[in-house]
Amino acid sequence: MKRIAFLLFVFVAVTCKAQMSPQSKKVTEKFFPELDITINTPAFQKKKGYTSYEELLSFLSDKTNNHKELMSMSFIGTSQKGKEIPMVHLNKKNDNTDKVKVWIQGGLHGNEMGSTESVLYLIEQLLNNSEYAYLLDKLEIKLIPMANIDGYEKENRYAANGLDLNRDQTKLNIKESVFLKQAFSDFGAEVALDLHEYKPYRKDFTALSTYGITSAYDAMFLYSGNLNVPESLRKYTKDRFVTAAQKVLDDNELLHHDYISTTKHLGNIHFNQGSESSRSSATSYALTNCVSTLVEIRGVGIGRTSFKRRIQSAFLISLAYLKTAYDNSDELKIEIEKAEKAQVNAVLNTKRKVYKDTIQTIDLDKNEAINFEVTIRDALQLQLLKERPRPFAYFILPEEKAIIDRLKILGIDLLLLEEEKEFEVQSYTVTEYEKETKKYEGVNRQTVNTKLKSINKSFPKGTAVVKMNQSNANMAMEVLEPEVKNSFITFEVIKTEQGAELPIYRLVKTDPSLR
Repeated sequence: MKRIAFLLFVFVAVTCKAQMSPQSKKVTEKFFPELDITINTPAFQKKKGYTSYEELLSFLSDKTNNHKELMSMSFIGTSQKGKEIPMVHLNKKNDNTDKVKVWIQGGLHGNEMGSTESVLYLIEQLLNNSEYAYLLDKLEIKLIPMANIDGYEKENRYAANGLDLNRDQTKLNIKESVFLKQAFSDFGAEVALDLHEYKPYRKDFTALSTYGITSAYDAMFLYSGNLNVPESLRKYTKDRFVTAAQKVLDDNELLHHDYISTTKHLGNIHFNQGSESSRSSATSYALTNCVSTLVEIRGVGIGRTSFKRRIQSAFLISLAYLKTAYDNSDELKIEIEKAEKAQVNAVLNTKRKVYKDTIQTIDLDKNEAINFEVTIRDALQLQLLKERPRPFAYFILPEEKAIIDRLKILGIDLLLLEEEKEFEVQSYTVTEYEKETKKYEGVNRQTVNTKLKSINKSFPKGTAVVKMNQSNANMAMEVLEPEVKNSFITFEVIKTEQGAELPIYRLVKTDPSLR
């Protein structure tokens, strides 16, 4: 009886630690020792806490004043509580007019404090470390250090209205999301990094091994497997950029993996791997024919434990991406041009490959590294279930302002009809409809199946036309095709019902009048 009570006590203690407590000293010393490096950012000028918003502005203003030839700062908008969102622009004035445009952001989740600090450290190093000065000869970089200011100030994942900025990349229902996406679209990034931190002690981990596990990975890479992103770009992202960053981590003895997170499937714990969802940045950016990666550093819920190690990990990855872009600038532009010309069909539904694999973890009871067998549901190996031929253009009726405004923010070019004109188009009729009763990120998601019908329809002056030979056309398919999991239909930007005709139409045949 005493042994049972003791085992119960140990299980409860480990469970609490896995869900609430910072990383233990013995785990830190054995697996994540602090690095002996100097980091000159605000959080490291004090013993407790993180860089405050005021310290952030002071730091950036100081750097701008001392490096006017390289750095400028602007504000892309305000948070819900009225705080201005700063954006840093690093650009060396020279004769190179075809620089690679790189976008780097941090602090999208307000409880991932190391991501903001990592962006500040990167800025400081690019400006003050002569070893990296050459990078700005070929690169133009825009950085958002603190995307979610209101959440950051409360060390809370969410924006002030309780919504998740990284679940809002297509529906754009959060004020900050609109400013961030507009700035990204205006810039026309060719490489994008979104720096995050992840929680190494997950609730599901308490049920694994004897008394629970914790993640062993210093960093994880989330990049897109979405089949609406051209295959050549997906492969190039992995083979050229992710692989180069992983080698740097190997050289520095930092453990890494493709991003995995637990999910429940038929009551069992499985691991999702990779990204396919355009509601988050990794795929959303990739759909604009951009080399895109979301980087997760081990850090949420462990306070300032191993803080230098975390910042250095993110810095090394960011630097690897910059160096890769610099070293392969001509090749990169060719790959992006190839992706823009790919003309892929609209992929409506896919299925993840499911298989057994091992991941590296730390057994909390024994404080030992173990290889743990798990079931992987892999978005980097998707099976195509349903697709639809790519149209020549989409038509959106002029009264659908919510759709038109969002398309513009997503960087999609629109042509407005200057007079009423008739076209032969395909219309969508909803044949199956389901609406969730529980809200997800502020909306009741809709799931539909539709039937296409060829009709002759007269479109009024002001009808928006999305031509599909533009660079961001794959994003248009992702949000306009009703059956796609993250479409405007899914997120109630367009509300519909059984039997309804949708206010979006497909032009299948090339029309010379729209050239």
